[in-house]
Amino acid sequence: MLQLQDLHAYYGKSHVLHGVSLSVGEGEIVSLLGRNGSGRSTTVKAIMGLVDATGSVRWRDQELIGREAFEIAHLGIGYVPENRDIFPKLTVHQNLMLGQKGGRKNARWGFDDMYAMFPRLKERQHTEAGVLSGGEQQMLTLCRTLMGDPDLIMIDEPTEGLAPKIVELVAEYLRELQRRGISVLLVEQKLTIALEVSQRCLVMGHGQIVFEGTPSALKADAYIRKEWLEV
Repeated sequence: MLQLQDLHAYYGKSHVLHGVSLSVGEGEIVSLLGRNGSGRSTTVKAIMGLVDATGSVRWRDQELIGREAFEIAHLGIGYVPENRDIFPKLTVHQNLMLGQKGGRKNARWGFDDMYAMFPRLKERQHTEAGVLSGGEQQMLTLCRTLMGDPDLIMIDEPTEGLAPKIVELVAEYLRELQRRGISVLLVEQKLTIALEVSQRCLVMGHGQIVFEGTPSALKADAYIRKEWLEV
């Protein structure tokens, strides 16, 4: 479904990714783990066409390198950035409306789905998004991306700064995506949620993949956890 091969990415003269290769299959949740600065966020931005990159990013046999972000989104890839990029002066409902993608019939998601998944958003649907709590803004960002009906969603640090109860809501959200056949590339620092919801875990360090395996294999590999994950 998604296949990266020998991906290199750059910020100006800074060479950040050094030959990243990975894949995400149909209906699969893959977690991309690592410390800050390891290259995780740059990887998803490169997939989305937001940074300069070379190598290959193939989505359903179409090459994405060189395409604009809006083109990539229209091909069925959703991206949830870590900065909770909501429209603060618009209401919750208006933010969700902006996520809708024209031209896709039989969309899997609608307003009722969003409000059923996160009842707090329904309660605050007429509230300006800028006054929501951090957790509510994260829910809104996730749901707005889903309103575009992507087949793959890339989510960057969805649990950062959230209370444990909200983290569990996010975990259930990820399971629901998988139940509906949506693939997920999850960028996370928290090992717990990644091990709980993923089929495969990848660990990054210094712009490269240093581990790939099942959650149980990662649990059993004390060296990888100590060298590349633990603070």
